[in-house]
Amino acid sequence: MTTPGRILLLVLAIALPQFTQAQSAYDVLLSTLYSKSVPTISADSLASIQQAKKPILLDTRAKAEFDVSHLSGAKWVDYETFKPEMVKDIAKDQPIVVYCSVGYRSEKIGEKLKALGYTNVENLYGGIFEWKNEGHKVVNSKNQATDSVHCYNKLWSVWLKEGIKVYD
Repeated sequence: MTTPGRILLLVLAIALPQFTQAQSAYDVLLSTLYSKSVPTISADSLASIQQAKKPILLDTRAKAEFDVSHLSGAKWVDYETFKPEMVKDIAKDQPIVVYCSVGYRSEKIGEKLKALGYTNVENLYGGIFEWKNEGHKVVNSKNQATDSVHCYNKLWSVWLKEGIKVYD
């Protein structure tokens, strides 16, 4: 990302949470982050199809973030070190939902999956933050329910409204 792009994100991340309509501000932020190259799925929609469609959940955050909490059943595939071998056991037509904190890193992994020939890839809109904000459960590295969510850093933590904010 270019320096002007980073500055824009910084300004948005600081200013937008001050809006009275926090969700609308989050939506504005996400619309600037996402390239819309990977279809999105809402937290509530994912929750409603999990039993029927059984999508593969891929957490694209760093291992430290994943260990604090993740969606139950998610497989960790690191954004920084992603390799096709990490997903070789997944059928190309299997429903896959990628996610990260807010959806930016996961969208990039979703693009890579599509380039590898995966045909049913969606990005969790708003990431694990939106998942938790909508009241859905997460588990820790011991597969126990937790309210903790790793927030990447304090700047991004303003978007997590529900749960316990954790940093490195």
